[in-house]
Amino acid sequence: MKALRFYCLLTLTIFSTASAQNADIRLLRDINLNRNTQLDGFFKGVTNTTVLVAFSVPVIVMGVGLIKNDVPTQRKAVVIGAGLVASSGITYVMKRAINRPRPFVTYPGIQKLTDGGSPSFPSGHTSLAFATATSLSLENPKWYVIVPSYAWAGAVGYSRMHLGVHYPSDVLAGAVTGAGSSFVTYKVNRWLQGRKK
Repeated sequence: MKALRFYCLLTLTIFSTASAQNADIRLLRDINLNRNTQLDGFFKGVTNTTVLVAFSVPVIVMGVGLIKNDVPTQRKAVVIGAGLVASSGITYVMKRAINRPRPFVTYPGIQKLTDGGSPSFPSGHTSLAFATATSLSLENPKWYVIVPSYAWAGAVGYSRMHLGVHYPSDVLAGAVTGAGSSFVTYKVNRWLQGRKK
């Protein structure tokens, strides 16, 4: 009886995984192969902004804090930077541990329009973008910071599928990793500041 239950559970797990993978590639094919090719250049540009924007934000915030001799602003820069470092580290470890091939490797019909060399899961660009958007939004909870930050991060995530280098699940995992890393970093900083007081 135990063997039968184990077999049923194993079959269900394999079927669920295969079903999820099928949905993943179907959605990617729909996005990538039915894309508006006139937007290819735009989405390449969006993708290419990721590293520059992500790592410029804490540098600029720190610069403003130093110029104004404003310690709370300097602290914000450190927290934003820590969120990016945490997100990058977690993403790197997950990519190496899971080692999922890029979709254009597994499915040659996917049109690859930009570089994509490391393993696929999770999306590093999306992780960085959502870490940046979350950090900025937590440190400056104003609609005119939150809306553009997340609009940019969402465009980065979509661009990775449009350009054929990530599955939708890679992008979702990247968004969760980035946002989660920055949220935890922010909360840890608040806790540490509370202890100092």
